[in-house]
Amino acid sequence: MNRLIAFLSIMSIMLASMHAQTYSQRENTQRLMSYNIHHGKGMDNIIDIERIGDIILKVNPEVVGLQEVDSMVNRSGNIDIMQMLEKQTGMHATFGHSILLDNGKYGNGMLTKEKPLATIKISLPGAREARTALIVELEKYVVVNTHLSLTNEERLESMKIITESIKHYDKPVFLMGDLNAEPEEDPMKWLIDADWQILSNINQYTIPSEKPTKTIDYVLGYKGKGETYAKFRAHVIDEKVASDHCPLFVDVRIKTPAEKVMRTIPYLQSPGTNEMTVMWLTNVPARSWVEYGTDPSNLKRARTFLEGEMVANNTINRIHLTDLEPGTKYYYRAVSQEITRYSSYYKEFGDTVRTELKSFTTWSDNKKDFRVIVYNDLHSNMNMFRKLHSLVDSKPYDLVIFNGDCFDDVEVENDIVGRLQAYTPAIRSDEVPSIFLRGNHETRGEYSPLLWNYLGRMQDHSYSAFSLGDTRFVLLDCGEDKPDDHWVYYDMNDFTQHRQDQADFLKKEIKSKQFKKAKKRVLIHHIPLFGEGMAKEYTPCTDLWVPIIEKAPFNASLNAHTHRFEIIEKGTSKNNFPVFIGGGNREPNGTVMVLEKKGDKLTLEVINAEGEVLENREL
Repeated sequence: MNRLIAFLSIMSIMLASMHAQTYSQRENTQRLMSYNIHHGKGMDNIIDIERIGDIILKVNPEVVGLQEVDSMVNRSGNIDIMQMLEKQTGMHATFGHSILLDNGKYGNGMLTKEKPLATIKISLPGAREARTALIVELEKYVVVNTHLSLTNEERLESMKIITESIKHYDKPVFLMGDLNAEPEEDPMKWLIDADWQILSNINQYTIPSEKPTKTIDYVLGYKGKGETYAKFRAHVIDEKVASDHCPLFVDVRIKTPAEKVMRTIPYLQSPGTNEMTVMWLTNVPARSWVEYGTDPSNLKRARTFLEGEMVANNTINRIHLTDLEPGTKYYYRAVSQEITRYSSYYKEFGDTVRTELKSFTTWSDNKKDFRVIVYNDLHSNMNMFRKLHSLVDSKPYDLVIFNGDCFDDVEVENDIVGRLQAYTPAIRSDEVPSIFLRGNHETRGEYSPLLWNYLGRMQDHSYSAFSLGDTRFVLLDCGEDKPDDHWVYYDMNDFTQHRQDQADFLKKEIKSKQFKKAKKRVLIHHIPLFGEGMAKEYTPCTDLWVPIIEKAPFNASLNAHTHRFEIIEKGTSKNNFPVFIGGGNREPNGTVMVLEKKGDKLTLEVINAEGEVLENREL
């Protein structure tokens, strides 16, 4: 019995490998395959539909156009070929007969991975044998499959009919099939003049399959609506037995409509007196830049280069603007142009898309007044975030700080993007900069090591210090809330060293001129260093950092993590400054903090989800 199970397992693996894709395919491309299957009759005179299906499975196309297809015809054994292939490949089958034949039907078939939106069959000239074209509309493109007449005049007329029938589509159109014409013949020349482009490889012959001598099978793309696609690969498969024609395929990348290029609005990161970083995401690989300047009618371009090469062909866009003037209003817009093909010596591009013209103002040491919004522990509760933000959004603000566990447990990219798409429009991130501090939950999940690809880091670290007017902000990253050797981390953390690096940073920061000359000083980090709410069994941040900052003249420390609003007054727990711990992500415990500076007066207001002011204090 065990031997039988082992044998069946081996056979299952072998069958799966047989059906695995043999021909590599680029990401985000569509594979279009055409095959005249000779009603399933091979060069060995055996009708074998399953081997046709096996070829399709190995090629693994998104669309297959089949010609010479029988349905319940006596000569092929009264079988429904499209139904059989649909069952074998798992694709959606469409059949359009051209003639009645031998008690059945004969014509063209289409297999598509995607369920068609619509199918149409049009009649074409054919004196000796009626001809048709099968048109299948999919979400992003349209495919026409046909088998044309043997006479030159009828082929030419058919091509005119097909071209007229597809002009109304507002999406890319592809034509495939047995056109019964060689590349240099008049019908093919007419197609080229009529804005069709041959995508398949005409230098690889398609018939007869045993020893091909000419090309009459094609995949073409319509260019009458512009450059709506880019070709990546064209290949004729050396299959000598299954049919009298060789199968062929083309890989194309469909160009994205302009309105779908941008995935997020721009979000401003890493602000400063003479710098600003503009970030945004696109749905497609692109080359991107920022157009900016103090005069909206006279903008210059900024791009990102790495060792002389433009950073491009990606979906995460980061442009760092430098040498800006302090306290100055700048106008800008983000620009992305889709890259549909990026090869060594050849590139193709889609639409160039510009965001709305927006503005930001650089910080200035002379501008001492500000309003800063601080969130914590949102844990993906976007309803809570929107409710809290509605309580503080009526007055202008200069900066938004997310103090940890706001991008928590990111398992897939959409966990990051979904939160960006919720946060950025609400805080008007295209005009107001934001800073994302890491909490302990930001270190978890498959995508957590990639989080900083999507977010800016002040001074290229997850911790930093900066001045906003005459107020100094010190931001720290506490890391995880368990020891590095805890089993759940699988020996993949070293926050011990990360905290030590920050201890060194803190020592330098407290001795710095910027810290000493500041009128006000605010410490912000996720896990509290003081109070009853912190973990007693594991306190590395407290042990390491408190001796450094216990005498530092901070006006306040803003913390989170415990999901319970709390104030630890100065001197209560060896703290030399008041500590304010934000609430959680549930009603009514959620809180938002507002730091506001007017002249020499710095105040902190804490508001809960019910709109109740829990604290309003001058610091």
